[in-house]
Amino acid sequence: MILSRVRSSLVMLCLTFWSSTALVTEAQVATGRVEPEGEISGGLHPEIVDVHRIWEAAPHNAFTDLVHWNGALYCAFREGEGHAGDLGKLRVIVSSDGEHWKSAAWLSMEQFDLRDAALSITPDNRLMVLGGAQQQRDGKRETGTFVSFSADGQRFTDPQIVVPPGRWLWRVSWHGDTAYGVSYGANDDQPHTELLSTKDGTTYDVVSQNMFDRGGWPTEARVRFDNDGTAYCLQRRDGDDHSAYFGIAKSPYEQWQWHDLGVRIGGPNFVKIPSGDWIAAGRLYDGKVRTELLYLDVAARHVTPILQLPSGGDTSYPGMLWHDGMLWVSYYASHEGKTSIYLARVRFPGVCGNVIDVGNRLEPFVDRHLVSRMTNAELRMHEPVPAEAVLKFDRP
Repeated sequence: MILSRVRSSLVMLCLTFWSSTALVTEAQVATGRVEPEGEISGGLHPEIVDVHRIWEAAPHNAFTDLVHWNGALYCAFREGEGHAGDLGKLRVIVSSDGEHWKSAAWLSMEQFDLRDAALSITPDNRLMVLGGAQQQRDGKRETGTFVSFSADGQRFTDPQIVVPPGRWLWRVSWHGDTAYGVSYGANDDQPHTELLSTKDGTTYDVVSQNMFDRGGWPTEARVRFDNDGTAYCLQRRDGDDHSAYFGIAKSPYEQWQWHDLGVRIGGPNFVKIPSGDWIAAGRLYDGKVRTELLYLDVAARHVTPILQLPSGGDTSYPGMLWHDGMLWVSYYASHEGKTSIYLARVRFPGVCGNVIDVGNRLEPFVDRHLVSRMTNAELRMHEPVPAEAVLKFDRP
């Protein structure tokens, strides 16, 4: 039994109790690996807890993102006939526990292929769905960006174009009351990216017109912010010169310093976990194509692969979320035949988030509030047993 998010004034650490049977998940059996790829900075040893296929309704299900909002998990992705070339739609699904999912929305636009769902939460607590809006023009595909909002997770506004076809705003991240994201040339022959900002999700201003212009074809990029306001960017490049770059900027985020990571990463994403470490994810191309977690050393400007997720073939585009003391990763893959949506939970032993201070109290563990997961264990009340009389009545 794993007790998570517990802190006692007697022992100031996370308490872990294992049953006598070793835990080997189906995912680890499928990959043939129980141990992570190796120790990284800080002594992190990521372990796959479990992996579930959570959606496969369409012929091709791909390009995911993941958030936790108003007490529920939301995952969004494209449904289509194939990887590209048809008029895809974006599906939004919802779950209270990560195991049982149902559809919340199905977004579409006439004559547009909706692609690469991106989820975020606005300052006024609405769910914001951003995505690519692609169409054929003169025999070429051009992609712009659309947005849709929901205040309750059930009713979504009609998708509206906010960046015209030719520039694709791939993802945004909110920092205070402002969201920032990187747009790139989607068949407009502009080999550079732009940093855009918005306060309402519909109107965008250019913060840095030539954010990245180091050569190659810069495409998908994700921006994140550290506690001191420093902005980081993980930038994909395609073409002949295709190694990813890592960018750093201080407010107002107009000037960026770039560092070649020396590895190609598709569908890049990264988050900061409670230990202060940054974990990235994406598709790697060295040897077997797969979706992998990487340790991102922001000081050394370096990435190290640390854990392969069960994947292969057409795969990547992870959504990442730290929730209930674990890293949750949505992604798509075709290693089991059909291109489907998967959800992995990854634990980092020794890294605890959302710590609950129980002080020196004795906890009976009568529910799952303090328990992350149980293996060969269950919560069971002691069965009544005969004992001596405790009350005697001398009258009715």
